[in-house]
Amino acid sequence: MEARVLDRVWTLEELVALWTAESKRGSVVNELFYGDNLDILRKKIRSETVDLCYIDPPFNSKRNYNQIYNNIGDEDRAQAQAFTDTWTWDDRANAGYAEILGNAEGRFQAQLVDLIKGLHAVLHEGSLLAYLISIALRVTEIQRVLKSNGAFFLHCDPTSGHYLKLILDGVFCPQGGNFVNEIVWCYSQGGKSRTHFGRKHDTIFWYSKSDTHFFDGSAVRLPLTPHKQDASGKNYGGRMGTDADGRKYTEKWGTGKKKLYRYYLDEGKTPEDWWIDINSIQADAAERLGYPTQKPEALLERIIKACSKEGEVVLDAYCGCGTTVIVAQRLKRQWIGVDITYQSISLVLRRLEHAFGVDVLQQITTDGIPRDMQSAEALAHRQDDRLRKEFEKWAVLTYTNNRAIINEKKGADAGIDARAYFMTGRNNNAKIIFQVKSGGVKRGDIATLHGDMDREKAALAILVTLEEPSRPMLTEAKAAGQYRHETMGRSYDRISIVTVREILEEGKRLEIPMSLEVLAAAQRATASAQLKMDL
Repeated sequence: MEARVLDRVWTLEELVALWTAESKRGSVVNELFYGDNLDILRKKIRSETVDLCYIDPPFNSKRNYNQIYNNIGDEDRAQAQAFTDTWTWDDRANAGYAEILGNAEGRFQAQLVDLIKGLHAVLHEGSLLAYLISIALRVTEIQRVLKSNGAFFLHCDPTSGHYLKLILDGVFCPQGGNFVNEIVWCYSQGGKSRTHFGRKHDTIFWYSKSDTHFFDGSAVRLPLTPHKQDASGKNYGGRMGTDADGRKYTEKWGTGKKKLYRYYLDEGKTPEDWWIDINSIQADAAERLGYPTQKPEALLERIIKACSKEGEVVLDAYCGCGTTVIVAQRLKRQWIGVDITYQSISLVLRRLEHAFGVDVLQQITTDGIPRDMQSAEALAHRQDDRLRKEFEKWAVLTYTNNRAIINEKKGADAGIDARAYFMTGRNNNAKIIFQVKSGGVKRGDIATLHGDMDREKAALAILVTLEEPSRPMLTEAKAAGQYRHETMGRSYDRISIVTVREILEEGKRLEIPMSLEVLAAAQRATASAQLKMDL
């Protein structure tokens, strides 16, 4: 364990967790953590072990911080409310603010402490300050885990970028780091505006931990094409020519014509800090998952190729749907992904399997996912408003091998935690509904589930329970009868009861072929057939 462990006071619990994480590191560094990224960063990722970190924090960039100003209209009020629903000034924000101002363990730079104190006086205790404190706590730890020549990219939008840059300055610059680039990523997706210029760009801040940072512009060069010519043959934008080796080039004078720059067409050029050649994910894009903040793989590919080498470690502390992880895996980087929702963890695992095959899952170390009854019970009874329904999501997605669709709705169908669809023929499918109970299960729950199944016109219903079912519950479930699956040539209980113990200790999983699996297999078969035709 490195000497940097001694750079602050560690609790016994933190040292044990760090030692455990260190002992698990062998030739496999690809790690997927399920939990609060602040806890993961502090307890399970060592100082100076990460080469590149990219984060796209889960703040809805379409919302405005309009509560700072006094011109809130009806639409803006709805946006502000949506923002408040995500970030509120609560006990967690109070604790973070006190931790930064107190700085008991010396984690924070004096400039950051003064900045947060000043922002408190300006913004007061509201949703925006809660958001900035959350980011400040996590970026402080990210700076620590970066190697001395490491790179950090923060993806945001103009509504909060001016505040976030101050936070990044307060973390990196006092410790020898530098602001490198403000990258403007332009895209065209979205509607039109009649009241303002269309908001069609995001901002990506790049900071380095020290003066010596890695950058390989040649790895991300863009193609150069000959300039158009007017009727006289004169080239717009620069003089064209061919050297003695037959290589075509274009030449341009620098500012004040003090220097002549030559660009060879076959070499291309390194991108500037405004990116207009990578569009956001369109509705018909093959990589589109329906994840609200999904970024295109080409965007992450440019960042990872330019600022890391093969075999180096890439961290995404808000990995979401896993684009950073997928690209890092493809580019032969090692990676660490962290997310607080099991729905995201499940999506990352399914996406990895789809892109690289099931064997890739054996090359990943997962952490924080329940492995025994004690950890499952801890997740079920965790008192954290951010983790509402996390136990239900974990139980359903684990049992269905990440194939179910989580139900986020409330109201009439609030009792349904997830749905899935299974194939009943070549062109037909049927529905399964799921309900998860962490305690207090009784016979009446089966009757209610039966009613939900009838209302949903579902062929099957499954109750996943942390407690063992009673005999009356089992009898009630059996009374619902069976469903005959002609394609599989077997019958299934219309209502099944599955325990968490069976999922964990016996590896029990849903055996019916899901529509998603059949569709993926068909797509792979089509791609394989097309490849053979091309060959």
